[in-house]
Amino acid sequence: MCRRGQNNADGFGIGFYTDPKLGAAPCLFTSTIPAWNCTNLHRIASKTASRLVFAHVRATTEGSLTEDNCHPFYHNSLMWMHNGGLGGWKYIKRRLGERLHDKWYLNVQGGTDSEWAFALFLDRLERLGVDPSSQPQQGFGPAVLRRAMLQTIEIINDLTMGISESTVQSEDVDTRSLLNFAVTDGHSIICTRYVSSKTDEAASLYFSSGTQWESKPSAGKDRDYQMERRDKGADIVLVASEPLTFERENWVNVPTNSILTIHGQTVMVNPIIDAFSDRDPCHKRSSAFAQTKGLTTNEKTTPQVNSPMPTPGPGLDAHRRVISPMIPPGLGRSRTPEPPKAPLVQPDTRPSDVRSAVDAPAPRPDLASKLPSQGNIKKKRRSLNIGEYPHPAEFTEPEVETPPSPVQSTSRGGDYVTAEKAARVLGMAL
Repeated sequence: MCRRGQNNADGFGIGFYTDPKLGAAPCLFTSTIPAWNCTNLHRIASKTASRLVFAHVRATTEGSLTEDNCHPFYHNSLMWMHNGGLGGWKYIKRRLGERLHDKWYLNVQGGTDSEWAFALFLDRLERLGVDPSSQPQQGFGPAVLRRAMLQTIEIINDLTMGISESTVQSEDVDTRSLLNFAVTDGHSIICTRYVSSKTDEAASLYFSSGTQWESKPSAGKDRDYQMERRDKGADIVLVASEPLTFERENWVNVPTNSILTIHGQTVMVNPIIDAFSDRDPCHKRSSAFAQTKGLTTNEKTTPQVNSPMPTPGPGLDAHRRVISPMIPPGLGRSRTPEPPKAPLVQPDTRPSDVRSAVDAPAPRPDLASKLPSQGNIKKKRRSLNIGEYPHPAEFTEPEVETPPSPVQSTSRGGDYVTAEKAARVLGMAL
């Protein structure tokens, strides 16, 4: 994988599950040479089939260039990968090791913060009453894996927050962590997109689902692949730091500080609620921190719209559930937005952004009255966005400033009275 301005050339690793008759543990192939220079990788990949594959290309941040430091890491049936880094790592490494049971402490073979985070995950899994060394036929289940993952992130945050203020100031320690973790037991997959900051974006994470991942016709020598969807099933789910194809509409952007769960044909995205989460859909984060670490965020800037309601994001149905009760009777039927001609993604595969679908800001009915007057020129109503309903304020006719007329009464009577007086002055009969 090549990012703009940076090559991940410090080795790679692939882990995949084989026939259950050969055991529940995955097969791992790691190397310290760049993935695109490994001829054995091309030979093996073209003749290997698996129900679940983990692949990682490395750009060194911690640890030396050895195979022991190449992801994915594994313990029996569990595999683990990490994209990012633990904040203030050398200042929390000792205290993280003290949190571990001896067998998990001694199980660490390399020198990366990623492998130590895996050891912490195994320790938390055991403290939840599950033996990580066991190999259940149907896996450990997504619920317990997700819980152990959240506890792992929580402890890492506690450790970085425990660095003394004097050390942070004198040593210029950056305590922000980028924690894009991925773990699997061969049946369920748990991925996180997380940053321990309320103002920064996490490293990017996408997923795509469909019924077939196949090569498409190409004039060149290299084969290009694309995701096909022939029905509503999610037989294949791909998760990647960056989209693997040019069809960007086929890739769903996992929101910052979210946890992705894949089990069978079910794909769920849930927010990680902690001190670094923000449920405001208009909350802005910066991509500068991730970019300084050689990572991308690929966040699209939401255009500013003169609307009292939030612009609908990926969770269109969720927005409708929040906005619908606020629409007065009759208005929803008088003007209905046309459906989009070409939907960006399949509705059943794109999860709702929970942060933007909860606690939507209330509409401001006084918005129209505060707009500047345009004289006797009618104000043009703005176009509605996809899935957005007209706001009651947009149906309020602006007051028209007209010069005084002898045919109009100074009192605020009914329209019929005013028209009758005008007719009498002009000598006309109604």
